[in-house]
Amino acid sequence: MNSANALPAPSLRSPVAHPLVWLLALCLAHVVARVAVSPALKWDEAEQILWTQHLAWGYGAQPPLYTWLQWGMNQVFGPSVLSLSLLKHGLLALTYALMYLAGRELLGPRGAWWASASMLLLPALGWYSVRDQTHTILVTAMTGGAWWLLFRIVRRPRPLDFAWLGLICACGVLAKYSFVMVIGAMLLAALSVAESRRALLSRGWWLAPLVGVLVVAPHALWLFQHLHEATAGTLSKMQIQPERGLVKGLIALVDGLAGMLALFALVALWAFRKAWWKKPVAPAVPWAQRVLWRYLALTLLALLGMVVVAGVTSFKGRWLLPLLCVVPLAAFAARPELQEHPRAGRYTGAIVAIALVLLLAAGVRPWFSGARGDTDELNHAARALAGQLMAHGYDRRSPIIAADHMLGGMLRTRFPQAEVYACNADEQDVARCVARLTARAQAGGEGWLLISRADRLEPHWWSTVLAAIGPQNRQVIELPFRMVRAGTPLAHYDYVWHPAARQP
Repeated sequence: MNSANALPAPSLRSPVAHPLVWLLALCLAHVVARVAVSPALKWDEAEQILWTQHLAWGYGAQPPLYTWLQWGMNQVFGPSVLSLSLLKHGLLALTYALMYLAGRELLGPRGAWWASASMLLLPALGWYSVRDQTHTILVTAMTGGAWWLLFRIVRRPRPLDFAWLGLICACGVLAKYSFVMVIGAMLLAALSVAESRRALLSRGWWLAPLVGVLVVAPHALWLFQHLHEATAGTLSKMQIQPERGLVKGLIALVDGLAGMLALFALVALWAFRKAWWKKPVAPAVPWAQRVLWRYLALTLLALLGMVVVAGVTSFKGRWLLPLLCVVPLAAFAARPELQEHPRAGRYTGAIVAIALVLLLAAGVRPWFSGARGDTDELNHAARALAGQLMAHGYDRRSPIIAADHMLGGMLRTRFPQAEVYACNADEQDVARCVARLTARAQAGGEGWLLISRADRLEPHWWSTVLAAIGPQNRQVIELPFRMVRAGTPLAHYDYVWHPAARQP
């Protein structure tokens, strides 16, 4: 958009007037809400608490960057709900900020804010990231950063920006492997447009791949050594079924795309109505518009190829989010005149209203689950369980072996001095896992705590475990779930506490 047509920038004398301030305030409000609502953990949160006990070059199917950042946060705030929430919502704030900066390269402050805030209307970011996502948030932030730097480079190529682009892309790969698709589609789209091609091939271009390769190389070496471990889980979730996957895959893809974009499309159509169908004045920046639409076309072709060629039959919103988070920016860059439309305030108001609804929903979700009698993981009484375990002799520092990640992570936040493990029947040989960990504890002169929760316990878990380690004095703790209706069955925990042998 030409500077003559851009909306006036907010006054620096009034920082509160900056469009980003309210998005940052929203993220802070979510931190407060999450800390207040429950000391228990969702699955991805618990996974991070367990993984951050040790630094590694990779963590199963996930690259390491998010866990490294969470480890650093834990060093300051401890393994806690606060540290989890600060990192997650800090990265969400970064996502909004980077997409806003990308938008400012093409639009005025209002349009850039729309491009950023409209991501709230993408359920994978606006809702599911608040509920229980980690790596997806980081990779989406890096997507916004990559677009911002691409636009900066085309406007004014500088070697330093090429280096920054390489670092951002490397961080994206270290956040989630799917970022390779973002890089590929973005690069092909940019090279297909004359203006962006000249800029990307200008002086200093080689810094981008050099920095990217150097940053990714150590993890890449680990990845090649653990290829099956890193890919097996993801391939399973994609439900690859070449023999009968075409129709199922196409339906899943359409459903995934609709679920991702429907709310944004409906709100935008409601706000601006027929203005979308009028002949546009002109794209904000013609070359950028061509790059954006070609990128989206290439992304769609790649997704179709995954269905047709690879037989993929499952597309989750969190997989599509990094690829599609740029859709609002592309839409408003194509219609820059909407920034001055008489109904512009209606669209802004709709985003604000939905943001407040999502904040309220995040705060009441355990109450809602409890009112239905369908207890959520956040309904577990973490503090009461920790108190009961100590009352029955647990010493707060002996290793804990849990039957699932959520329980293990929850107990780790209550007993930060203890090493905590999860022997999950979905992921490993339970008998071998428990036998190895109990033997290690005994060899080190430590006690050990073995524990499960009835609401997520694999059949025969205890019989399998006890067959491996021998008969044990198995005990029970029953506690009321938090924030539930009267008559809800109690939370049931089975445990074995094996104290350390007394020294002679």
